[in-house]
Amino acid sequence: MREIIAETEVKRGETYLHMQNITKVYGNGVLANDNVDFEVKKGEIHALMGENGAGKTTLMKILFGNERPDRGSITFAGQPVTIDSPKKAVALGIGMVYQHFNLAENLTVAENIVVGQEPNSGLFFNRNLAYDAVNTLAEKYGFDVEGHELVRNISVGQKQKVEILKILFRDSKLIILDEPTAVLAPQETEELFKQLLLLKENGYTIVFISHKIDEVIRICDRVTIMRGGRYMGTYEMENMTSRDISRLMVGRDVIRNISKPEHEKGDVVMKVRDLTYYDKHDVRIVDNVSFNLRAGEILGVAGVEGCGQKETSEIIAGLLKAHGGKVEILGVDTTEATVAEIRKLGLSHIHEDRMLYGVAMEESIEENMISIRSDDREFGNSLFLNKRTIGEYAQKLVKRFSVFCKSALVPVKMLSGGNMQKVAVAREMAVDPKILIATQPTRGIDVGAIELIHTNLIEARQKDCAVLLITSDLNEVLDLSDSLLVFYKGKIVGYFRDVKELTDEELGLYMLGLKSQTEVEIREAMACGD
Repeated sequence: MREIIAETEVKRGETYLHMQNITKVYGNGVLANDNVDFEVKKGEIHALMGENGAGKTTLMKILFGNERPDRGSITFAGQPVTIDSPKKAVALGIGMVYQHFNLAENLTVAENIVVGQEPNSGLFFNRNLAYDAVNTLAEKYGFDVEGHELVRNISVGQKQKVEILKILFRDSKLIILDEPTAVLAPQETEELFKQLLLLKENGYTIVFISHKIDEVIRICDRVTIMRGGRYMGTYEMENMTSRDISRLMVGRDVIRNISKPEHEKGDVVMKVRDLTYYDKHDVRIVDNVSFNLRAGEILGVAGVEGCGQKETSEIIAGLLKAHGGKVEILGVDTTEATVAEIRKLGLSHIHEDRMLYGVAMEESIEENMISIRSDDREFGNSLFLNKRTIGEYAQKLVKRFSVFCKSALVPVKMLSGGNMQKVAVAREMAVDPKILIATQPTRGIDVGAIELIHTNLIEARQKDCAVLLITSDLNEVLDLSDSLLVFYKGKIVGYFRDVKELTDEELGLYMLGLKSQTEVEIREAMACGD
């Protein structure tokens, strides 16, 4: 339960949170926050925006007790506070939903929500009381989740609701949401917005961290923008345009409309046939998936997260072994091939998990940049490395992909998440692959970095690289794709040879399983291009 503090009465519209002169310098000399001010009013939805590396993540870590500032003060609910741990933040009434959920898959919805505050009968946990409490709370705020359901059986959108309910159950009044729509279909985003507005009406205060400018303009009352660790100002949303926000975030105008020249597709370079994969619970995650990928084509893959698209990409790249079916790359059966063997055929892979697969956190930017070319004679031999050549190569990529860093010699762990992503993208694209699998290539990064990565994907297509683009960003998949697959519960439920007439609303219906093509329709549509 919340800590009892001698708070003054804060009325709606009055200052509820004020972080003043927050400064944070990390051990490597990186100035993450430079005298930042952040003020939130009670009962508002307040956007926090900025490029990756702008300092907003550090600021929220300080607010939630994961980091301690070197200088500055925090006032919350009318009282000065010291927040030295997440436990203290929760006790004060501050809750945070991270972009990557923290749920126990084998427990029920109710068990996840009440953990640490379980209702008991005597000495024992009373599940029925937990279920009743959770279902009552969910009904009050319009969250369609059922306390008895195992978390592993519910959708990604419902998992996010469970995380929000965890916060509400602990009586938090200030809710921090980190990229809350990143994994949602349009219909789920609409539902989330209705729920957030209902929470606002009930007196809750929400900090909304996002890179989706149109969504922020639509739902937020005010926006605070950061750039380079500094506070760029707080603005009433009704006075802001997309261009205004982009310019403040990046320091220049950002091209929002993607320029994609016409380009003729080439020969089939990859065939996937009847691919099947089961997870550890013996659930069929990939269900007889078949498609072709052509040179000079961006084939988009849309779907709510968890519908088999990630596993499909990992099977193609050699990270997982299929339980059935076949993958053929440039005429070679690679179903049982190793990652190294597949890479030698000319395949590059931008993995969605940049922390686990995208980069080696402890190694330098230079070492990460050449890690897939370690046996390249340009960089040395088995005994000696050519440090000068490696340094020049890494510096060229740092410049081309605008990696914000002091030096290419610093460990990747010192970079912001967006700059880590740029390192991973630079490494995979710099080798001019014949096939590129790009899985969530722009998730959680800023508009400037998104523009850069999109430009490079289109340039790769123009060089006849075949791109398999797997993303939950509907604007991205519709703007970049030449053709499009839609996944739902492990199956391909739709194939569109041309995405120009496809709307995000219709695509959302396919993603949620509310609409689908027959297997015959899908096969015939795919065959038309062969």
